[in-house]
Amino acid sequence: MKFTCLSKGGGFHFPPCHIVNVCGFRILFDCPMDLSALTIFSPVPTGFDAELDVKVSDFQDSSSSSLESAARKRQKIDKPLDGNDLIYAVPWYKTVNNLHLWNVSFIDIVLISSPMGMLGLPFLTQMKGFSAKIYVTEVTTRLGQLMMEDLVAMHMEFRQFYGPEVSSFPQWMRWEELELLPSALREVVLGKDGAELGAWMPLYSAADVTDCIQKVQTLRYAEEACYNGTLIIKACSSGLEIGTCNWTINGPKRDVAFISSSIFLPAHAMKFDYHALQGNDVILYSDFSPLDAMEDVEDVDDISILTTDSISTLSMNNKNWEESIESLLNTDENLEEREKLSFLCSCTIDSLKAGGSVLIPFNRLGTLLQLLEEISASLESSTLKVPIYVISSVAEELLAYTNVVPEWLCKERQEKLFSGESLFAHVELIKENKLHVFPAVHSPKLLTNWQEPCIVFSPHWSLRLGPVVHFLRRWCGDPNSLLVLESGLDAELAFLPFKPMAMKVLQCSNKVAKSSAFDADVAAKNCSGNFILPILLPEDLRQQIRFPNANSFSVVHYSENASIRIPSLKDSSELEIATDMAFQFQWRHLKHENMNVTRLKGELSVYHGKHWLLSGNEQAKSSKSRPLLHWGSPDVEKLLNILSKMGINGSVEQGADNGESEQTCMVHVHEPKKALIEIGTSTVISAVDENLASQIFEAIDNILDGI
Repeated sequence: MKFTCLSKGGGFHFPPCHIVNVCGFRILFDCPMDLSALTIFSPVPTGFDAELDVKVSDFQDSSSSSLESAARKRQKIDKPLDGNDLIYAVPWYKTVNNLHLWNVSFIDIVLISSPMGMLGLPFLTQMKGFSAKIYVTEVTTRLGQLMMEDLVAMHMEFRQFYGPEVSSFPQWMRWEELELLPSALREVVLGKDGAELGAWMPLYSAADVTDCIQKVQTLRYAEEACYNGTLIIKACSSGLEIGTCNWTINGPKRDVAFISSSIFLPAHAMKFDYHALQGNDVILYSDFSPLDAMEDVEDVDDISILTTDSISTLSMNNKNWEESIESLLNTDENLEEREKLSFLCSCTIDSLKAGGSVLIPFNRLGTLLQLLEEISASLESSTLKVPIYVISSVAEELLAYTNVVPEWLCKERQEKLFSGESLFAHVELIKENKLHVFPAVHSPKLLTNWQEPCIVFSPHWSLRLGPVVHFLRRWCGDPNSLLVLESGLDAELAFLPFKPMAMKVLQCSNKVAKSSAFDADVAAKNCSGNFILPILLPEDLRQQIRFPNANSFSVVHYSENASIRIPSLKDSSELEIATDMAFQFQWRHLKHENMNVTRLKGELSVYHGKHWLLSGNEQAKSSKSRPLLHWGSPDVEKLLNILSKMGINGSVEQGADNGESEQTCMVHVHEPKKALIEIGTSTVISAVDENLASQIFEAIDNILDGI
């Protein structure tokens, strides 16, 4: 197996991207976009004053290369960053740079683990020569489609403002323009090594999204997909979001488990499926997001001790596995998450009581659903009558979709369905007119319904696209208002267009960062067997996660854009043979090996991940029905003794050694008739008399193994 990390990613919003070669097939894991790079662009301007006209023309008009314009740009490089330093143009989108170095026609399979890992897929499907099979879970396919359609809709606002592109190569990407960018922005554009300019792409269209979805084969959890008769591919719940998954790939000589960002006990999605990971011989641990949370972990060694102490002592029965997982879950993590939610709700209530509004940019469905429930409950207990708005072009469809996928939810949510309750609180909130859903900020019904203070959920978390820009401009100067952001976004760049910021900002870390640090532990426990199990971990985690007592597995650390080879742990393959054929075998015991062999005639094939002996293959009824196949070279002394007993006399003549092959030996037969036996890499009998040749062959047959 050959493994290549194309991108280490950047947490939930930018998952890692890898290519793995299994059984001769190249498999691409996830195809994300780095939407955090959008912070180098300015949001759509609100007006067109003289200063703004200059900034826009600098990026759109080639005449901006005049001496006066260049001098103006050089002046702004030397001063601190502000909103005027951003790029005023239609945004391009940053994809996985190393993926562009591969010939997409050589990719056989694409596996998508989450909606965020799907956002770059339309770029791939419209490339010339792409013909890979794409596997995605049903829910991830639908949520990914809605997210891409929403992204296209928000992007259209830029297109309407700036007009059609004059050139396929925008002005801001010209080298003379890049050299004049502040270093912080230039590093985002070019990367730390200055080689990522080719990763930027113009956004796909709605038609490209539709075409991409049509090429996807959807799967349910634990549903098997057989690729080319060789690989069995299955998705199992990761617990990160509704529909997100880990992958298992089973082949004739390789069983691989791919673990993406995961949560053991999610609030809404189906819990982490560790049973599906049992029995694999290679574990690929993809998640880099624990790095963001390791600074908050007081004692990293505690994690290591928990990881390694019990691996060698655990048996493979389900009871012990259940106890092992429960021991991992009995931590303070869930309590900490509840405390975070409680603190967020209290900050929200305080801002509302002070007369301010609350703005919550969202991108992950689980965050939206959980915060709607918690905040509405806090409002109920505080007796505040404040409207909650969800504003997005796909919000109505997104919320409605959560009510028709109960089989993808955790047991607690499914029990609500059986008891006649709504799966999520937003259903009742909409009925009671406490929650209002609108497609855009300019919707007529929103304008008539609008009142402040209020709570607004809207995209986009980058603070560059969508309704969030309009509300942030409205409330950024209000010290009583509150902005709730997830950690991971560069706040200094994100807030540049809205400075000075009097608005309060609350940045919250996400749950996946701490939970996913234990994924390698669970995988090792589930998958360890009687051989040394290789576990692939990011090089960046070498110091954070250590396995000092690991005896049943080995840890292989990988780096970005570096390929590593993992040797096969299976030295043989299983062969499925029909029962009636097995009874026809005529076994022959090997003289020099402790085994029995038989000879078959037929066609060997691979189907459903196994080697099969097709029906219709025939076994010879007797050893005389076809010539025996022998291997090895006969011992000359034994051969002469057997020939002598048969009345055949001969002498030995040593042949020359040419240095390139084994030394040959000639046996000259004198009586009863002349013959020659040449022994070397092969044994050749030359005789005029056919009966004599048969006798010599019989003598050799008594010495050599054959079937």
